[in-house]
Amino acid sequence: MKQYTSDKEAADALHRSYQDLTSEISKVIVGQEEVVRLVLTAVFCQGHCLLVGVPGLAKTLLIQTIASSLDMSFSRVQFTPDLMPSDIVGAETLDKDRNFNFVTGPIFANIILADEINRTPPKTQAALLEAMQEYAVTVAGKRYELPRPFFVLATQNPIEQEGTYPLPEAQLDRFMFNITLGYPSYESELQIVKNTTGAARVALDKILHADDIMAFQQLVRRVPVVDNVVEYAVKLVHKTRPNTAIGSERASQYLEWGAGPRASQHLIIGAKCNALLNGKYSPDIEDVQAVALPILRHRIVRNFKAEAEGITVEQLIQELL
Repeated sequence: MKQYTSDKEAADALHRSYQDLTSEISKVIVGQEEVVRLVLTAVFCQGHCLLVGVPGLAKTLLIQTIASSLDMSFSRVQFTPDLMPSDIVGAETLDKDRNFNFVTGPIFANIILADEINRTPPKTQAALLEAMQEYAVTVAGKRYELPRPFFVLATQNPIEQEGTYPLPEAQLDRFMFNITLGYPSYESELQIVKNTTGAARVALDKILHADDIMAFQQLVRRVPVVDNVVEYAVKLVHKTRPNTAIGSERASQYLEWGAGPRASQHLIIGAKCNALLNGKYSPDIEDVQAVALPILRHRIVRNFKAEAEGITVEQLIQELL
């Protein structure tokens, strides 16, 4: 890991590393620049992401590509209805000397791809979400620390809901971002087909190591923020809360529940990182707005009136901005 003489020098290094990462990732992933930006923002903010999109939009490939450009260990877990907590966390086994040894599960890696997290029962979901919050797992009364940095990216298919176990709002709140993937443009899809139907294979360079990531995570925390930006972020969250002093009229009309304090925290830490990625040394209100939609999307709950009138969560958030 390179040592920097000042936070300014480290901030410039993060900006350059981000540009190198996006350039490297674009060798495999066509388009989806916004999704890549948000995923990398979550990595540098010590956050986790929920990626929602229909099948075939390269959600898995995107995560594998990002993991390949970062010199960190990677595990993929395909969530199924019969998956047990021990299948992801690990379990104690009896060796030939009749001693119990803990065999680690796939969760003991830096980057975890939790594929189709809503396909597995709540008990297994809870085991993963506990690890996301505590950065550790407990097996047979003994605590095992997870490797750092630790980043979970879960995917969901919004189409098929039969036989799924939707994440409760309290567990959704553990994810920093809820990112939706749309269909690629015509030009992007042309390029995707050309890239993926030939014999060529792209080798990605390792841009950042685990120590670099942790150093940049600490740098993001040290970024100064002026009071008016913090006030804007907190007021934005309060506007989502119906029937409160600062709550907006639209929230009272169309929302059942608003966002909690964790949303305010994520707005500020996300704005700090967004500023650094864009070559700035302190965030402004535009940086808060740049991360607001994926942070608030899964933290506010519409009421029946909003659903009946076809008012979407995204529309309400844009009005509050």
